[in-house]
Amino acid sequence: MASVTIQSVKKTFGQTPILHGVDIDIADGSFTVLVGPSGCGKSTLLRMIAGLEEITGGEIRIGDRRVNDLQPKERDIAMVFQNYALYPHMTVRENMAFSLALAKQDKAAIASKVSRAAEILALTPLLERYPRQLSGGQRQRVAMGRAIVRDPQVFLFDEPLSNLDAKLRVAMRSEIKELHQRLKTTSIYVTHDQIEAMTMGDKIVVMRDGRIEQAGSPLDLYDYPVNQFVAGFIGSPAMNFLPGTLRRSGGAAQVELHDGTRLDAPPGAAGADGQAVVFGTRPEHMTLAEVGGIAVQVVVMEPTGMDTFIACRHQGVDLAAVFRERHDFAPGSTIRLQPDLQRAHLFDAGSGQRLAA
Repeated sequence: MASVTIQSVKKTFGQTPILHGVDIDIADGSFTVLVGPSGCGKSTLLRMIAGLEEITGGEIRIGDRRVNDLQPKERDIAMVFQNYALYPHMTVRENMAFSLALAKQDKAAIASKVSRAAEILALTPLLERYPRQLSGGQRQRVAMGRAIVRDPQVFLFDEPLSNLDAKLRVAMRSEIKELHQRLKTTSIYVTHDQIEAMTMGDKIVVMRDGRIEQAGSPLDLYDYPVNQFVAGFIGSPAMNFLPGTLRRSGGAAQVELHDGTRLDAPPGAAGADGQAVVFGTRPEHMTLAEVGGIAVQVVVMEPTGMDTFIACRHQGVDLAAVFRERHDFAPGSTIRLQPDLQRAHLFDAGSGQRLAA
């Protein structure tokens, strides 16, 4: 196992910059998730760690070794791809053993490693089958088994669950997390799915347009987003955003919405009187109110059994609310929502940065 250090790493394709000086410290034995919208540079960065893309600038270290100029096979990493990349004419056993046979390892050692990996991943009954005889989840486990047998210092996962259906993705998330807890191998996982990021990562790195917006534990990013982008990207359903103007009078601070509604500002929120701001509150951090709060029009109600999800609208702004209780609101009816100010956020309307004292 080894730590991974990414220092001032840049990448350009021709004259187009893709990564703008990325810095990440990945601890030995950790599970780090790179997450962000399509085109943010996360897969490019993973391929640079693997040696599949050249590094334009900066430095990548695996353990104590600078790997910028090393070939992929010299980096002691194993990569699991989105499309499995299995050899169709080889059995599961042969697929898992292929890289070891290519390295001319001892046959007994290869058999032992394949057997161990197959046992860990519940693949032992499938060792003599071909990829075409396997389900999508089984193929993905074979791809992971092929990585495990190499006993690398670092596992790299490039959106490995994207081709699976929703139910299987949930099951495979748990399998990959359990695998990491058992092996304790440093893992870097790329996804655009923030639910995968939240449930799997020890550390999440949120990327946008080739830059890091925020890095930290899942709950740190959820509770203390540094800007409006991270606040809106992490969490499902997404955070609600209401544009308004900050009003300060004496020691009190309020946010005046465009229709004149006034909400108390979150405790400790910074900002000047008259500043254009955005009030942020998560759907699950709102309660029904008899008076005050925000008057909204119900658009759609979705009871799930465990929760009640309500899509609503305030002055043309779409909002969402989630209640643990069961409710039955008619579409078009008006209800009042009161945000939990202790969990609300205030952002600068121009920069998107969170306004915190």
